[in-house]
Amino acid sequence: MTRSLWAYRGFIAGMVARDFRSKYLQSLLGAFWALAVPLVMIAIYTLVFAEVMNARLQGSSDPLAYSLFLMAGLFPWMFFAETVTRCQTVFVEQGGLIKKASFPRSSLPAAAALSAAVNFGILFVLYLCLLALTGRWPGSALLLFIPLLVLQQALAVGLGVLLGTMHVFFRDTGHVTGVLLQFWFWLTPIVYPAAVIPERFRGALGFNPMLRLTTAYQEIVLGSELPSWNALLPLAFLALLFLALGYLAFRKLSGEMVDQL
Repeated sequence: MTRSLWAYRGFIAGMVARDFRSKYLQSLLGAFWALAVPLVMIAIYTLVFAEVMNARLQGSSDPLAYSLFLMAGLFPWMFFAETVTRCQTVFVEQGGLIKKASFPRSSLPAAAALSAAVNFGILFVLYLCLLALTGRWPGSALLLFIPLLVLQQALAVGLGVLLGTMHVFFRDTGHVTGVLLQFWFWLTPIVYPAAVIPERFRGALGFNPMLRLTTAYQEIVLGSELPSWNALLPLAFLALLFLALGYLAFRKLSGEMVDQL
């Protein structure tokens, strides 16, 4: 599969470029629309929650503290959710191409994941500029985002390919995925810090693999702290598990996809 993806790297890059052009380059404001939705979300959450949450962020009186905290968790989450959603729908959306052309079908989720990475890259550059301009640059600790994002996206791709394969045969999968992602978002400390979770619920929320991850992002940016790698071991195991499940489901059922599309 890796050799096939490398051999069709031009095809994958073309799909990513075509997706970007179709979404942004034909519009008046272009790539600004990639920023508009998250910026509006940040503005709304800041207006609604800043006064309450600033006091919970280690007693911070910094007016930008909550916004920076929110972006540290929200942008990676949007990357994760977009990757899962795109991979989950890509086989059905590209059903016509699958029927008409011969190419490795694994290139479709690869292109979907890369398209999500382009959108995340635009947001992350904006975030880095904001950190630099406000004097909150975390220094070399920022490099720790790389292994954290690798873990996160391994889980996203594995989960997305598994759901995408199921979606070809059971179209309700798409609706269920959207609902579950909404619940998952609010059960993850992105809009609120983990410290506000009551003690009696922390044990249950500890099973949320994204809890440790988003907390690690926030600690790097706000506190310049190193994440607890031991605490992330369950996430690494889960990512490998879903990558294996997604791969096995795809290999077993990819031959039957054409009949279902």
